[in-house]
Amino acid sequence: ESAAIAGDSPVGENSMKELGVRQVGRAFFRCFSLPCPSPPKMLRALSSHSWGSATSPRLFFPRRFATGGTGVKRILIVGGVAGGATAAARAMRLNNKLEVTVVERSPDVSFANCGLPYYIGREITDRSKLALQTPESLSSSLGIRVLTNTEVTQVDRSTRTAMARSRDGSTQTLEFDRLILSPGAAPLRPPVPGISDPRVVTLRNLQDMDKIDHLVQQASIKRVVVIGAGFIGLEMVEQLHRIGKRVHLVEKAPAVLPQADEEMAEFLHGPLMEKVHVTVGDGLARFEPMDKSLKVVLESGKGIEADLAILCIGVKPESQLAQGAQLSVNPRGYIVVNEFMQTSDPCIYAVGDVVETQDMVFPERRATVALGNIANMQARIAADHIVLGKSVGYPGSLGTSIVRAFDTVLALTGWNEKRLRAAGIPYATATITENSHAGYYPGALPITLKLLFDPATGRLYGMISEYKHKM
Repeated sequence: ESAAIAGDSPVGENSMKELGVRQVGRAFFRCFSLPCPSPPKMLRALSSHSWGSATSPRLFFPRRFATGGTGVKRILIVGGVAGGATAAARAMRLNNKLEVTVVERSPDVSFANCGLPYYIGREITDRSKLALQTPESLSSSLGIRVLTNTEVTQVDRSTRTAMARSRDGSTQTLEFDRLILSPGAAPLRPPVPGISDPRVVTLRNLQDMDKIDHLVQQASIKRVVVIGAGFIGLEMVEQLHRIGKRVHLVEKAPAVLPQADEEMAEFLHGPLMEKVHVTVGDGLARFEPMDKSLKVVLESGKGIEADLAILCIGVKPESQLAQGAQLSVNPRGYIVVNEFMQTSDPCIYAVGDVVETQDMVFPERRATVALGNIANMQARIAADHIVLGKSVGYPGSLGTSIVRAFDTVLALTGWNEKRLRAAGIPYATATITENSHAGYYPGALPITLKLLFDPATGRLYGMISEYKHKM
């Protein structure tokens, strides 16, 4: 297209700038299915001082999109972090005349929750790096109103209002044109005897991180039991060992990392057993508090004495607000949304760990995946749909994840063998082990790949990989 625009004549510097603007402009207008204006009008529109220079690399939008096309003026967002904070920032970048309010129950509106275990083990040494945004930074840079230490307790769909209660007990009514729910999911605390003992803790936010960090810095805390060998459990085991704790990992499933197939998860067993105690195939039965320690009793009757127990056995969606507003939820309590993240009420959206979406591999099936990158993507889709009136649809979740346990890394995406077998879906597998690079070059390490696919068509269902990581 550039040759057709430029013709055969020499192109000077100014002409090149104009050519670039015209190409970008045409692509932009076509992307949004808008009639493409003539080059002079396009140049004037895209060179407007309000939106930056036409040749500037900054992102800009024509006025139609900068001011929004849906008539929405007020967006209320319940919950921050990957979902809520991202949606707020995206909406304000699309239309800085909006009134966007984020209500967050904790003191922190945006933080890197994937990094929490690594601060406890001091692999991350600067706590401030985990706080990605503050209420002050969101307000000064984007004009977003943030209410921390405040909880939305009720949503009235008929009046489009929400009741919020601050930690000091005061209440206020917040109005909205569109509402985004991003409350996340809470760590599971099973109703077993002794669960309320203060030495039984979970990890979800910066406050939990600070609490665990304070405890493990005490000389009296020498023995720690980590219950649950999923992603957070494995990361906690590694980091607690890093700071000199005697760690015992407990997993009810036959192997660690139940999200992976057993023979692939066993790659982690050797490195773990070299450093810590590992018990698999045995679940938690109860806690028995003692004067100076805590006994963790397993279903087999085995008792493990500890100074601290960390529960990492999964999460449950915090959908009470949605259920109170009579929005559709699935039997497990996850909010049902469409591809644009709309709930059963089209004026209310939901994103993140609290939602059920379609599965990317099998779109006719539903999926619930609690990952920050997924919440981030869903938040941007919801904000685009609210402000622009349209957006790309959410394609579904794959659940791509990666975890390190000492010198071994396991990565997985899509469906594993256990899920395919349980769903009655025919599949085949192929497992290969090769060097990470050419064998003649020093430092090659083995990498194992397991592929799962349709035996009739070769369509890929999922993959799990294992490789060594140089510490």
